[in-house]
Amino acid sequence: MGHNPKSNLFCYADPTDGFTEVPLTDANFELQKPYNVPLEERYSFMNGVRKLWVYADDKPHDPSSNTQPRTEIRIKGLDYSSGIWQFEGHGFVPNGTSGATIAQIHGAAHGNTTLILRIYDGDMRYYSRNLITTGLYDRWFRLNIIHNVDGGKVTVFLDGNQVFQAADKGPGDLHFKCGVYGAPANISYYMESRWRDIKIYKK
Repeated sequence: MGHNPKSNLFCYADPTDGFTEVPLTDANFELQKPYNVPLEERYSFMNGVRKLWVYADDKPHDPSSNTQPRTEIRIKGLDYSSGIWQFEGHGFVPNGTSGATIAQIHGAAHGNTTLILRIYDGDMRYYSRNLITTGLYDRWFRLNIIHNVDGGKVTVFLDGNQVFQAADKGPGDLHFKCGVYGAPANISYYMESRWRDIKIYKK
């Protein structure tokens, strides 16, 4: 690492400072995938990397659902409705995946979700609106999402830097998810994301 002149001027706090890691077991990783295909045709877990993929013409995760196709990890057993919680994961999105939600906070007082982070052409957006960052294709990035339910806000960090903050949508039955979930429109035929070192923290 070369000398960083900024290091003398600023103290950059890690987003996990002051948080306590919550132990995770396999039981905390619930896989959701198109209901009519075997899991191994949409998910692999090798060398610590969870690879999730889905096609635009796949079925939803449940025969009774009208939702877009998904292959997602739902963090199970750690649903929350108050306090300050944090998701951390190292993600990777290959070139070509577009119109896919790669991470979300499911649940809200109003609506189905508190936070949706979508990839469009290598850019990350808040839902399909605010541009959060660009140039994410084909590289590993560290994603941290802090949800301060009591304070009513969600903060997003990429590679340790705060890149976005928004008001949340009220307390509900809340949980974190990551993977690929098709947006309502303009999705690529093939959608994939990879994740490693997924952790949950709380204050």
